[in-house]
Amino acid sequence: MKDWLSKWAIYSPNHIAIKEYETGKTYTYSELNTAANQLANVLTTEYGLRSTDRIAIVAENCAEYVILLGVAQKTGIIIVPLNYRLAVGEIDYLLENSKPKMVIWEAKFAQLVTKTAYFNQIDHQIPLENLEPIYKKFTKKSFQPVEIDDNQAAFILYTSGTTGFPKGAIYSHKMLFWNSVNTAISLIINTESRTVNCMPPFHTGGLNVLLTPFLHRGGFVCLMKQFDAKAVLQLLESEEVTLFMAVPTMLKMMADEAYFAKANFPKLKYFIVGGEPMPIPLIEKWATKNVPVRQGYGMTEVGPNLTSLHQDDAIRKKGSIGRANFYVLTKVVNEKGETVAPNESGELLLKGPMVTPGYWQNETATNKAIKDGWFHTGDRVRQDEDGYFYVVDRIKNMFISGGENVYPAEVERILIQHQAISEVVVIGVSHEKWGEVGKAFVVLNDNQTIDLEEIKGFCLNKLSKFKIPKHLEILEELPKNASGKIDRKQLK
Repeated sequence: MKDWLSKWAIYSPNHIAIKEYETGKTYTYSELNTAANQLANVLTTEYGLRSTDRIAIVAENCAEYVILLGVAQKTGIIIVPLNYRLAVGEIDYLLENSKPKMVIWEAKFAQLVTKTAYFNQIDHQIPLENLEPIYKKFTKKSFQPVEIDDNQAAFILYTSGTTGFPKGAIYSHKMLFWNSVNTAISLIINTESRTVNCMPPFHTGGLNVLLTPFLHRGGFVCLMKQFDAKAVLQLLESEEVTLFMAVPTMLKMMADEAYFAKANFPKLKYFIVGGEPMPIPLIEKWATKNVPVRQGYGMTEVGPNLTSLHQDDAIRKKGSIGRANFYVLTKVVNEKGETVAPNESGELLLKGPMVTPGYWQNETATNKAIKDGWFHTGDRVRQDEDGYFYVVDRIKNMFISGGENVYPAEVERILIQHQAISEVVVIGVSHEKWGEVGKAFVVLNDNQTIDLEEIKGFCLNKLSKFKIPKHLEILEELPKNASGKIDRKQLK
C-alpha cells in the first residue's frame, strides 16, 4: 500500500497535515487526498500522463509538492524537483536528461524555465499558479491507484556530479517506505509530531529527512519557502514544534538572533543536524534553551536518514555521526575491499532496502556505485569500538557551503572555458558564515590577466551563486603528484 494520503484521509481526515507559512493556508489529510485524486484524474485523462512519465517542478516549498507526492503514489508518475538556485544552462541540462512530459514552475522562476533550450520540447507547460484551478474543475474526487513496482522511482533527485555533470538519483517507492521506518524508529515520529520545514524541496533533506516520514506517520508540517532565522524561532514556539531539522549554519544564525534570548521551546525534543559537523560551543548554546542536538549522516542515493547520534552522546562522542539506523547495514573497507579493524579508516559501504536502484539513464554510474548490493559512498570513515562512526574525509573533493554540496569538477569545467585560464583547480576553504566556500587556483595563458571579479562575472549565468569561487590565487604551475595528477592535498 503506497497511497499514504488515502489512508490518513480515513484514519485522521480532519487532522491538519500541512500549513503554508507565507499564505497561512492549511490542508487536512482529507483535503490533500482529495486534491491528489483530482490532480491524478486530470493528469491521466486530460493530459495523458502514465506511470513512469515525469513531471519536473521548479518551485519553493508549497502544498503542491505534497499533492504531487500523492499523485506519484497513486499513478506511478515520477516527480522531478529541480534546483531553482541553478543557472538557465544547468536547468536546461536537467530537463533534457529527465525528459519530462510536463513542467510546472512558480512565477518567480519563469525566466529560469522558459528560457531553456529544451522548454519547447516539453508536451505540457503549466505555471504553478494555474495548477489548482485546473484540478479543482475536475468533479470526480476519487481515484483508483495503479500497481507500482517497489523499485520504481517516486522522485528523481539530481546531485552535483564529480564528473562535472549532475546525476539523477532514482528515489524509489521502497526507499520512501524504509526511510520512513528507519526515521520513525530512530526519532519517534507519530500523529502528534510537529515540524517546520524550511529546507529546499529539491534536496532530499527538504523532502525526505522529515517531510515524507511525517506524512507517512500522520504528523504536521509547516512549510516555509525560505529560511528566516527569527521567523523559524517564532514558529518553533507558536506551532509547538517537536522536531526540527537544520544545518549548523542555520542554527548559528538562529542563536545569533536577538529573539533567541527570550525564545522558549517547551515541546521541542531535539534538533536533527546534518550536512556538516555541529561545533560543540553551538551545541552548548542550544543546551541553555534545553534543546538537545542529534547529529547524523545521510545521502541522496541512500536513505537519506542513515546514522544518528543520540543527543545524550553529543559531547561524549564529539565529532561522531552516530550509529547506523535500524534497517541499515554498514561495512568499512580498505582499498582491497577487506573489512578494517575498529578505529581504522576506510570507505563506508551501505546496504539495505533504503539504497537507490541506481542513477537515471546512467548505467555506468550505477555499476560504479553499487556492487554486490553494497553502495560505495566514497566517504572515508572510522568506526570506534562502540560502533560509532566518524567521517574522516568528505566524498572525494566535495565541499559543503551553507549546507549545499559543491563539486569542484563542476566549477572547474566552467572556469576552464575562460580564455585567460590554462589550468584550474577549485577547493573548499573555511568560511565563518557558510562553513566553506570555493577557492580557485589558476594558471594563466601567456600574456593574460584575470581577477576575482572577472571570474565571478564569467560564472554568474553559468553556475549557482553558492558554487562561484569567493577566493582566487594565481600560480605559475599547479602541484602534481608522481603520476602527474594535480595534488589537491598540497593545495589544501
